[in-house]
Amino acid sequence: RLASDPKTPIIGLVCQFALLPAIAFALVSVLNTPAPIALGVILVAACPGGNLSNYLTTLANGNGAVSVTMSSISTMLSIVMTPLNLTFWASLNPETAALMQSINVDPLEIVTTVVTILIIPTLLGMGCNQWLPTLARKISTPLKFASMLIFLLFVVGALSGNLGALAEYWPLIVLPMVLLNAIGLLLGYTAARLLHLPTRDCRAVMFETGIQNSGFGLILAIRFFRPAGVGGGMELMCAGWGIWHIVTGLGIAFFCAIKDRRIAAKAEAKSGN
Repeated sequence: RLASDPKTPIIGLVCQFALLPAIAFALVSVLNTPAPIALGVILVAACPGGNLSNYLTTLANGNGAVSVTMSSISTMLSIVMTPLNLTFWASLNPETAALMQSINVDPLEIVTTVVTILIIPTLLGMGCNQWLPTLARKISTPLKFASMLIFLLFVVGALSGNLGALAEYWPLIVLPMVLLNAIGLLLGYTAARLLHLPTRDCRAVMFETGIQNSGFGLILAIRFFRPAGVGGGMELMCAGWGIWHIVTGLGIAFFCAIKDRRIAAKAEAKSGN
């Protein structure tokens, strides 16, 4: 896919791994967000795209092939880009830098987690789909439901384990969460449109930029920051994002699908006349 049409995936990956983390840093700086939540915002922005973006792209009549390509590549690149973006942008803010230093996060440990949680399952899934297509078709739907159930369990666990932090932080989480999600979706679509990509590709880039793998971010927050007692705000940010981007993503996808149906109906009526 990259060899035949590199423009669209490259645009999406630049938006996702270069521009979105920079915007997240600028956002928490302007809002003067408390360090634990600011670190959660940066963490979400540093995560790769999730498979939800593939579903939303298809639902919105976007280019599913481009979406899957970008998700696969971003997952592979996350082995480097997620810890790099997290440590780099956190180091530019004195409060988040102090927080990172206080827990002594080893980037190599993050890389190991990325490989275990994202890379190995992705390679296994791609291999199964390539060489065992019949099995892949049979287990695809059950695995989708299972993955959603596991994610919801993580969200419930994060919320129930941080009820005190939830009461303290939720008013401070909503604004950066909503703004970053909106900016990410708008950034992806606008960048693709300005570079004259087809509408279906613009929708794929939009969802890949604005829909992040917050479940992975939640795992990182629990794995590395909870033991140090500073993961509450980060976990709540990731859990909140996981719920919120489903709401906004489905809303936009249904809007795009309805719009396309109306355009098709008008064109059919016009041709009939």
